[in-house]
Amino acid sequence: MATEEELFASVDALLEEEPQLPSPAERARLREAAGITQSRLATALKTTTQSVKNWENGRSEPRPPRLEAYQRLLNGWAAKYPEHGAPTMPVPTLSAASQPKGAETLTHPATPEEPTAHAEAPVPAPATAPEPPASRRPSTSPQRPTTAKTAKPAADPRFPHGPLAVLDGDGSAYGVDGIVLDCPATTIPELVEWTLRESGIGGAKLHRYGKDSDPLIVLTAEAAVNLGLPERLEGHEQRRSLRLPQDHPIVKQVAKAKWQLTQRGFGPWARIYRKAQGRERQCVQLAILSWDALDTRSWPGVAQMEPADIARALGVYAQRVITPRGSTAVSGLELMTALRPPTKAVQDPASGNWVSGHNPGSLGTDPMDPAPPEAPQEHPVVVGSGWTGGFLNEEAYQWVRPVDLLTYDECTLPFAVGLDLNTAFLAAAARLVVGLSAPDHFHAPTFNPKIPGSWLVDLSHIEMDPRLPNPFTPDGNRPTGPAWYQTHTVAYAQELGYDVHPIEAYLRRETGAYLDPWHDRLKTAYVATLADLGVTKDLSDQEFLTAMEHHKHADPTLVAVLAAIKATVKGGVGKLRERPQGKHYREGERWPALERPTWRPDIRAAVISKARINMHRKLLNMARMTGLYPLAVLSDCVVYPSPGQSPLDFLPYAASGKQQPGGFRLGPTPGLAKLEGVQELAWAVDLMEQGLNPARHIKGGDAVLDEGE
Repeated sequence: MATEEELFASVDALLEEEPQLPSPAERARLREAAGITQSRLATALKTTTQSVKNWENGRSEPRPPRLEAYQRLLNGWAAKYPEHGAPTMPVPTLSAASQPKGAETLTHPATPEEPTAHAEAPVPAPATAPEPPASRRPSTSPQRPTTAKTAKPAADPRFPHGPLAVLDGDGSAYGVDGIVLDCPATTIPELVEWTLRESGIGGAKLHRYGKDSDPLIVLTAEAAVNLGLPERLEGHEQRRSLRLPQDHPIVKQVAKAKWQLTQRGFGPWARIYRKAQGRERQCVQLAILSWDALDTRSWPGVAQMEPADIARALGVYAQRVITPRGSTAVSGLELMTALRPPTKAVQDPASGNWVSGHNPGSLGTDPMDPAPPEAPQEHPVVVGSGWTGGFLNEEAYQWVRPVDLLTYDECTLPFAVGLDLNTAFLAAAARLVVGLSAPDHFHAPTFNPKIPGSWLVDLSHIEMDPRLPNPFTPDGNRPTGPAWYQTHTVAYAQELGYDVHPIEAYLRRETGAYLDPWHDRLKTAYVATLADLGVTKDLSDQEFLTAMEHHKHADPTLVAVLAAIKATVKGGVGKLRERPQGKHYREGERWPALERPTWRPDIRAAVISKARINMHRKLLNMARMTGLYPLAVLSDCVVYPSPGQSPLDFLPYAASGKQQPGGFRLGPTPGLAKLEGVQELAWAVDLMEQGLNPARHIKGGDAVLDEGE
């Protein structure tokens, strides 16, 4: 016979079990008897209508804390609306502390005198980033309120749950605006099917002629293992190729389910698709966190965040920039195409049918070979033609002033202050006219600053102050003879008052401001994210410096988004001239990037040329206005000797107190400057004597000159 202790232990074990819900059919009956819609129930429980449907047809079950809240609600309804013929019995309820407040708001239909809490909740403005979750894991907090705030209305009813979700090991899929979906998938094919059929995840196209963004599912390490993937890529071959081998069981599983992988295979950013049926795309993008899908330089700290915070970071980026499709460099390039789609519907004059045609202002659908001087030396147009006529060398500055050119007065100043231009490449992309057609070759042409292209011209005769970097070369040294330059570089020689006489040129007849929408969207994203971190346009210069000093401590999630936006700019520009990769490449062979219409080294050269010329123009104006000359320049960072530790100690201001135009000005928008770092002048001079660049180390570490190649 069992003892009292054994019986009590058995009873305690039953009490500790998860509560048992009524049958799926009974759940639906109780909800309908209460006069509550599935949508309204989903709102109260902070889930989705599809999840409620799944609970009521038996496809899935709620998880804590929704399980307890849902059971309490059903128990309340069961007491009020007993099944016909069944006796009314008192129903035990859970303690109020064990569930969200607000579940009780659905125990009876709302009346005009009793409006529901969610009907009165304010809708956040679209320009404001979603607030961080109340806890690190909002779906597991038993005290999480369910009626505090209504999610932002979806821009497209086809994608009510936003552009992406982060899937955790317990099957919870964390989306934007705090939404949490229940994902029942146990295999990769099931995950793809659920994403496309039930999740409501995806993104609307950014241009009327473009394509919708494919839904993105980000897998935590636990979720990846649960779906049959290795936690990390194993073995030398997998790590080197950054993908699973073709004979891996998951790759076979995907193929068996009639899905396909893109040419890059099943790697950190795997794209799984079927051929489109009509206008409907069937494609899901996966990102696997434990395979280093999120680079720490572009997404600092994000991979280590909780799933809800990862979803928030990627969601803000997706809403302001684009749904991530790979590295930030890949996303930067994809954004160009999304905003300038290559084709549009045109009517065939012969048949009257609508067909796909070229979209003016875009780069089209076909790749375009560059002119020989614009190509890397390993490019087929160079190797195949035996070109020996020199190459374009439009790169960012890496210059240090010779130490013997420092004056006594400069050496008596105590500090070296570094200024950094906000997203200098993005500022250069504004209103930048580039070539859209193939290059044509000209001999002895008359220079025209309005025609984009590459010009062979001798600028070695132009005298420049040696205390400034030469504007025509990346290393700041004087040219030694004729060389190839992009249009902006040659135009600056004219601006300085010198005659230029090109020897030959490769020019493009069809032109346009291809990067304008790309610039506008990224600028808006950058400024909005800085504003969310407390750095706004209306601050005084001192307030701006103070805000920039503290903004990285305000919200780690938004700080990561800001870093990703900056990496998108540099990486996207770099991708325009992506070099071959892999030890098996041989000079003269084509590499995959050449098959993209967006492989355009001439456009990259135009952006960098304009950015470098913009920098030199500011340096020259600063010398004229203040008599100050830089110690060093590295890309978009410049170091000046200073009497104080603040840029306010040496930047030029008018008598009215306003910043003088033409030089460096402080502010949060692209092209304006911020403080990069401060060191003692003796420290900077010591580096210069060693042949090192103080601008690389002024921040206290090593700056990264990211060309994106």
